Amino acid sequence: MIETLWPYLAIILVAAGLFPSLEKRYRWRFFSVLPPIVLTYLFVTALAVGGLWSPTGEVQTAQRVMTAHLLPTLLFLLMVTCDMRAILKVGPRVLLVYACAMSSILLAIIVVYALFRGVLPQDGWKMLAALSATWTGGSANLVAVKQSIGLDDNLLPPVLLADALCYSLWVLALLSSGPFVTRFNRWSRADARPYPELKSPTTEPADPGGILLWLGLALIVGLGAARLAASLPVSMMLTTTSWTVLIATIAGLIIARTPLARIPGPGPLASALLAMLVAVLASQSNFAGMATAPLFVLVGLLTLLIHITLLALAARAFRFDLQLCGISSLSGIGGVASAPVLAATYTPVLVPIAVLLASLGFVLGTGIGLFMASVLSAMSP
Repeated sequence: MIETLWPYLAIILVAAGLFPSLEKRYRWRFFSVLPPIVLTYLFVTALAVGGLWSPTGEVQTAQRVMTAHLLPTLLFLLMVTCDMRAILKVGPRVLLVYACAMSSILLAIIVVYALFRGVLPQDGWKMLAALSATWTGGSANLVAVKQSIGLDDNLLPPVLLADALCYSLWVLALLSSGPFVTRFNRWSRADARPYPELKSPTTEPADPGGILLWLGLALIVGLGAARLAASLPVSMMLTTTSWTVLIATIAGLIIARTPLARIPGPGPLASALLAMLVAVLASQSNFAGMATAPLFVLVGLLTLLIHITLLALAARAFRFDLQLCGISSLSGIGGVASAPVLAATYTPVLVPIAVLLASLGFVLGTGIGLFMASVLSAMSP
């Protein structure tokens, strides 16, 4: 049994890198159902429940310190990769479709919580707030909201499973929607205007110097954000952790506008830190919350169904085409890993638009999750 820091850290790093490496090497279809990030969480949870390490003072201190410092570091790096000027160039029509897609997800979550709040756990509103963060942003936003609102580690696995299964069904449906594009666009009376022409984003490979530079800078920003947040007023929703992640997010967006952002490295480093952070969180949990998984998967499926219905009605009202509706929805629910793939099945012109919309989700996801937490907590029984 592991009781000290370095053996524990070694296992966490191996577990964090295992499934992303397997996905990149073998491309198994299994990963389309359960993404590597979910498998990492469940695998490390199983190791923790199996007693591979003991929650000694040294291990618990390591878990607490890594969680506190990795989160703002990760969010800063993610924001550096976002080009807000390019996002604004996609045009008002694209942004309107995106806004309708995200709004329909949030409205669906509110409706479903109103229906199920009597049977969900007492902290069910926190689970749905976390789901709203990942369905408008990504896994990093989910973790940020989880830490900010104090969602228990035992309630995170049902959220991750619902996210993974609903995402898998939706991406499969969208990838199969090609034959129905003409029929849907005729029903929605979609305008046949051309899509804005954008260059596909190009990224240079990161070198060791760039990786170390960004890691050091991101840690400095994270420490500074925590120091500044400690001096700000707090409330039930705007906790010190909330302030920390928001400050780190803003700092990343500012740096993204400087020449420093052209140095390669923040993207791959952010992916690695996300996997590590999820592994650290999983190492503190157990399977106690899995009893709620079937119910929460049902909640997720119903939320997805309402979202699809509302988005279809918006398409009819505003004459949106199926292509933009699909990538706008998937840029939130699936993120940057899947939205460009869907876009490529429609037309290559949409690929950079899909990347930019998914990046916009990273920017907004944490704030949206905290907003939804305040709304849902007010509705809790």
